[in-house]
Amino acid sequence: MCETPLYFKTITEISEDIASKQLSPVDVTAAMLERIEELDGQLKSYATVIAEQAMAAARAAEREINAGAYRGPLHGIPIAVKDLCFTKGVRTMGGVEVLAEHVPAFDGTVITKLAAAGAILLGKLNLTEGAMGGYNPNFAIPQNPWNPDRWTGSSSSGSGVATAAGLCFGSLGSDTGGSIRFPSAACGVVGIKPTWGRVSRYGVLALAESMDHVGPMTRSVADAGIMLAAIAGSDPNDPTSLPDPVPNMLEGIGQDLRGIRIGFDENYATHGIDVELAAAVRAGVKVLADQGAEIVEVELPDVDEYVSVWPTLCATEAVVAHAAYYPFRRDAYGPWFQGWLDMGAKVSGAAYAKANNLRAACTGHLRRVFAEIDVLVCPSMSAPPHVVTPEILYGPYDPRDREPKFQRFTVPFNYNGAPTLSVPCGMNSEGLPLSIQFVGKHLTEPLLCRVGHAYESATPWQDLHPDV
Repeated sequence: MCETPLYFKTITEISEDIASKQLSPVDVTAAMLERIEELDGQLKSYATVIAEQAMAAARAAEREINAGAYRGPLHGIPIAVKDLCFTKGVRTMGGVEVLAEHVPAFDGTVITKLAAAGAILLGKLNLTEGAMGGYNPNFAIPQNPWNPDRWTGSSSSGSGVATAAGLCFGSLGSDTGGSIRFPSAACGVVGIKPTWGRVSRYGVLALAESMDHVGPMTRSVADAGIMLAAIAGSDPNDPTSLPDPVPNMLEGIGQDLRGIRIGFDENYATHGIDVELAAAVRAGVKVLADQGAEIVEVELPDVDEYVSVWPTLCATEAVVAHAAYYPFRRDAYGPWFQGWLDMGAKVSGAAYAKANNLRAACTGHLRRVFAEIDVLVCPSMSAPPHVVTPEILYGPYDPRDREPKFQRFTVPFNYNGAPTLSVPCGMNSEGLPLSIQFVGKHLTEPLLCRVGHAYESATPWQDLHPDV
């Protein structure tokens, strides 16, 4: 078999070579910056590349490692973050034109934690405007490395593209209604949406704070666990961050799945979705059974009614998040996000309360489903990445883009804050990636990593990379 190129190796692989001094953080970082320079003019995943800072950090990491002060598996590893994570001295735009010159005076907590782990920040990654569904016309649209005419997964699109194309070894995304899971699925990478509150949101531009999650996107499940462990934990600057201690996210990884009860609702997971994706998910359930898991038939409610009110909740909270600029600088927003904010501004208190009640009902139903299982399995999204055009992605906003089916497998777990793990589960007949999703109870990310790693180890999909 051919040797995996450096840029497609996993964090786990690279970290072993760096720890043993077989690889230099300086050489690895220089190679990644060269690859970004070569390819990202086409792929458009980066909003800002900080080459000088990255090389300085790499040299510092190399000195520390040579002196015997190895910090752990992220030490000397080049990564990137979605451009809504505050980074001191580096513009943080959130895809929003009114923030084009926004240069924070401090680092967000996730940036501080990644630096403490010794990670090398290559730059900030492009996203949709305000982390919603469409792009500002003055910002670039990341291109799907599997097919440039296909969707890159909405908000954390730059994170998905850069990770899939080997322009970083891992990245951070955010997820309010699917925006870690959608780009992970569309670009063929792994993504963890942690338990709400597991990762501090201090210094992260908000979309809808009651549903915003920050999490890692990588090329393997173990890598995602490594990154999550680095960024998780209580933060006095974010009172919504959970006080629970951060566990070993890789505990039990490599074990089989005996004793684990995995719920599967055939109707919820396969009815009315893409046929090839449904077949891949069914095949994934068989793989889990072969790994020793007990497959439990469960029945979810029809979630579409509950999902249908997500725009009401998200758009209303987005108006709050952008109160410093909207409505008095309304015209500076692009057509897509402008329409989203306009919709949110019209929501009455009664309408928001009704939507919130439906959210609570959905959460209650899910609590009952999980009473008898450890993990739920379903797709990450309802179809492979669809055809897009700049005209569609720049707007104006079309409510038909947010039909309940589109977010059936994502929004319920933003509502209840449960952790999810998306893992590649095949390729369709057009050569596009497919994705399976594992959903856990609150604070069970190590179990999700164990399940995802068992699935990943029994299938060939981790070794597939786009030809860019």
